[in-house]
Amino acid sequence: MRNRLKVLRAERNWSQADLADRLEVSRQSVNAIETGKYDPSLPLAFKIARVFALPIEQIFSDEVEAAS
Repeated sequence: MRNRLKVLRAERNWSQADLADRLEVSRQSVNAIETGKYDPSLPLAFKIARVFALPIEQIFSDEVEAAS
């Protein structure tokens, strides 16, 4: 699964630790999601969407769709 987390975070000048605090997860979790090593749970994906005030689809995309 691809995501725009790093770009969205950078647009707000937030560090990974800043975002982790807002999401109540570890900085390592944010890093793992950004690098594609970990796909967030559905509740966490909804929380990420709320933090950025965006629909989930504008943050995450299926790699198969993105390749098309």
